[in-house]
Amino acid sequence: MREERDIFGKYLSRHNLRDTPQRELILDTFLKREEHVSAEQLYDIIKKRDPSIGQATVYRNLKLLSEAGLAREVDFGDGVLRYEHNYNHPHHDHLICRSCGKTVEVVDTVIEELQKRIAEQYGFELTDHKMYLYGNCGNCRKKSK
Repeated sequence: MREERDIFGKYLSRHNLRDTPQRELILDTFLKREEHVSAEQLYDIIKKRDPSIGQATVYRNLKLLSEAGLAREVDFGDGVLRYEHNYNHPHHDHLICRSCGKTVEVVDTVIEELQKRIAEQYGFELTDHKMYLYGNCGNCRKKSK
């Protein structure tokens, strides 16, 4: 987490923003979560530790973490914007259950190579991509039978 703190501190400095205890708490709390977390979920966790931090502060700082390259916004199509770790985390795609909302992170070199090949075929240079695959997980399929 030291490296992430340095990155965030430099980002704040470059943008003439102060590094406050509230920002440190939001950063630390976010980095300790190894899951997709919404601003509301993160706020609920943080307010238990420091009730003086407002929901808008959490929202603003998640945006800053994204801009600094430490977080990535993910939208699973359910109307809730979530955040996941971006820095020092390998690229991955997502499987999303339409019934229960379960998400699975998928790292597959074959898929990555296919995406590169398709981009090249059409004259594109990939700079980034997101892939979400929707369906029903095994548990939900069992329940529906």
